[in-house]
Amino acid sequence: MKEINDDAVVLRTYKSGEADRVVVLWTRHHGKVRVVAKGARKTSSRLGGNLETLAYVKVDLVKTRGEFYVARHVTHRERLTTLRESYPRISAGYAVVEAVDAIPSDGVPDEEIFDLLTRVLLALDNPSYEPALVPASFFLRLLALDGSEPVVDVCVNCAKAAPLVSFDAQVGGTLCDDCRQGAALSAPALLLLRRVVGGDLASVLREVNPPGAGEVMALAQEAIETHFGRRLRAPGASAPLSLPPK
Repeated sequence: MKEINDDAVVLRTYKSGEADRVVVLWTRHHGKVRVVAKGARKTSSRLGGNLETLAYVKVDLVKTRGEFYVARHVTHRERLTTLRESYPRISAGYAVVEAVDAIPSDGVPDEEIFDLLTRVLLALDNPSYEPALVPASFFLRLLALDGSEPVVDVCVNCAKAAPLVSFDAQVGGTLCDDCRQGAALSAPALLLLRRVVGGDLASVLREVNPPGAGEVMALAQEAIETHFGRRLRAPGASAPLSLPPK
């Protein structure tokens, strides 16, 4: 009988039978796994309260004959109280775990993604950080881990350094005035985007609604959706600005 003792983040849950719950986890050493939490929907169940979406937990699982594991014991690694008391933080967290759940890697471990995911949850639990740009920064970092980070310092078509006036996820980044296509990109949004991907993220997350935030949120979501080839339900992204004719 195969057993798993691992750290995990709950990506989503859904009902099963009369009282059970199926839980999708991203674990540190075993990648994405699906777990049956027997009786988790009963009011007396200890499992139910520990296996909610966004929970950062330590799990003890046993493999069944099929694709599922059964949860035997679950404890919180971090309570994430600040995150759970704020709707904007919860919404940002849901956007992040939805993107992770879209990764087609059942049973394939990826500790870099796990570490990134837990750092994001801890950032959302930190009251000194604003939550709005957390999903965008996560999407861009996830692309970087896969070797698909958008180009933001030059035109992705011709390598011209300036002026960069648009962003197109299909071609992989920013474009100059001669090559422009996709969504218009303002100068404040370009600066903010460079700060997010260039190592100034902690300062960015301490700012309330920095100039260009809506554009960066929208283009980051477009980039990750293009990468996955599917739409995400993630809330909070603004619609990209339409590109005016040349």
